[in-house]
Amino acid sequence: MKPSTLALSLCALLLGANLHAATPPGHPGAVAQADLPYVGKVISTIDASQYTYIEVLQDKKVLWLAAPAIALKKNNIIRFEDGAEMSNFHSKTLNRTFPAIRFINRVVLSNDKN
Repeated sequence: MKPSTLALSLCALLLGANLHAATPPGHPGAVAQADLPYVGKVISTIDASQYTYIEVLQDKKVLWLAAPAIALKKNNIIRFEDGAEMSNFHSKTLNRTFPAIRFINRVVLSNDKN
């Protein structure tokens, strides 16, 4: 194998390894779980257009969150921000009134254990 071919092969190997590396902390695209202080267990979800309504068990309380669309399953553990709470919010899309709901911008599937 020519030295230039060997060098190209090594570069390709190294670049390929970096494609699957985790986003480093502090990177603009990274959302550190520490930035999302609240943790909860998903009870149920309702997908509606570009939003997901998430029923969450947090500290023995049940609450509803409205977040940008995200694929979640029952019993997933999520982390989320505080957001803005609304009382007696009526969703026209769902034809349902929520006694209280938090509108949040960021929610992530957590690697925390149940």
